[in-house]
Amino acid sequence: MQTIGVLTSGGDAPGMNAAIRAVVRMGIYRGLKVVGIRKGYSGLLAGDFVDMDLGSVADIIHRGGTILQTARCEAFKTEEGQRHAVEKLTARGIEGVVVIGGDGSFRGAVELAKRGIATVGVPGTIDNDIAGTDTTIGFDTAVNTVIEAVDKIRDTATSHERTFLVEVMGRRAGDIALSAGLACGAETILIPEEEYSIDEIVERLERSFKRGKRHSILVVAEGVGSAMAIADKIRERIGWEMRVTVLGHIQRGGSPTAADRVLASRMGAMAVELLLQGHSAKMVGIQNRRLVAIDMEDAVARPHRPDLGLFDLARILAI
Repeated sequence: MQTIGVLTSGGDAPGMNAAIRAVVRMGIYRGLKVVGIRKGYSGLLAGDFVDMDLGSVADIIHRGGTILQTARCEAFKTEEGQRHAVEKLTARGIEGVVVIGGDGSFRGAVELAKRGIATVGVPGTIDNDIAGTDTTIGFDTAVNTVIEAVDKIRDTATSHERTFLVEVMGRRAGDIALSAGLACGAETILIPEEEYSIDEIVERLERSFKRGKRHSILVVAEGVGSAMAIADKIRERIGWEMRVTVLGHIQRGGSPTAADRVLASRMGAMAVELLLQGHSAKMVGIQNRRLVAIDMEDAVARPHRPDLGLFDLARILAI
């Protein structure tokens, strides 16, 4: 193998740039030519390639987002689009591709592998919703962003004796809400993996009120439903004044934490090594602090489940 490509696809995540840097520099160190593919699979179909060198990834390890940019691409999901992508890669002499992204990005990588292009996936998604790895690039940063915001909201909640609902990202996975809620001492955490009861939420709020607590924080993953609608239901039951904050895309941006920079650097470097060892359709994961190579097709097929032990712990500690 002489030439590899690297692309970022799907939603951006803090630490993607650190992973790109690791792929480029490890590739060059191992004697490879590295080509950046801009705007994910959309850029691949358009032939939007750029040769990468040591200088092209200088001073990016601390930056959020992705210097290669990212985009959704419906055309790549078709057989014609995938054949066209292989033609573009072959014409450029690219024999292997490192795909940095989430499960949708990995499904595309599996299709490239089936068509003879070696692929290795690096899990980059703030949702932490990839099976087979303990954590994904960007998750730690997103959780810390939520913690910082909720800590500030609690100051206001305490000052005004109000109940706040904070809606965080997580359409299909409640990991951000779970970890951030536990770390912030949220009185209630709602995640899509667990059913909730308005009656139970109201009972917890009233119990806290009776023991003298005049403010509460509820962290709601967006996959549960609208925090505004949930606040309205609670207000109808007990008549309290409720406040809702939707953190939105602020959770995607920002300088990656040390944990995400280190994880991305390790994973990006290992992805290059896996390609050189002849692997394809593999994902780099981390289990018990050790990097592992996982079958990519198996990883996207298996459902991700958060650590529900944290959910039970959060309920106990919020009594």
